[in-house]
Amino acid sequence: MSRGEGPPETPHRFLNPPSLSPPRGFSHAVVAAPGRLVFVAGQAGHRPDGSLVGDSLVAQFDRACANVVEALAAAGAGPEHLVSVQVFVTDAAAYRGSLEAIGEAWRRHFGRRYPAVSLFEVGSLFDPEARVELVAVAVVPEAGGATGRAPGR
Repeated sequence: MSRGEGPPETPHRFLNPPSLSPPRGFSHAVVAAPGRLVFVAGQAGHRPDGSLVGDSLVAQFDRACANVVEALAAAGAGPEHLVSVQVFVTDAAAYRGSLEAIGEAWRRHFGRRYPAVSLFEVGSLFDPEARVELVAVAVVPEAGGATGRAPGR
């Protein structure tokens, strides 16, 4: 039995067994619908000209989310196809202290879908001024085959 399955607009099943701690802003497991995999490279808070939106973690997170959506769109995918997001930050305490604003940015770009999400604190990112970088995986369902339920359910 699971609690908190994903919203109906996603073809994937988000599972949160009651034997694990209640998730907030993520799912413990995702069963992806059959389909085409899309791997999104690390997206930081860069504008199209390559400059960062500023030095605020929240502003950079917001822009990184927008960049993930743009990369997904280029691959014929959308936020509803996300099955995994890895969040790399240079300051995990700052991330935890900004959860409300980060949650607002997440919902603005991805809606109320919470795939498998992991947070990693790192010493630095490729751009030394970047404070956050998102790496994502999406699965775009096979045409005509997406039922919203994984096999064996």
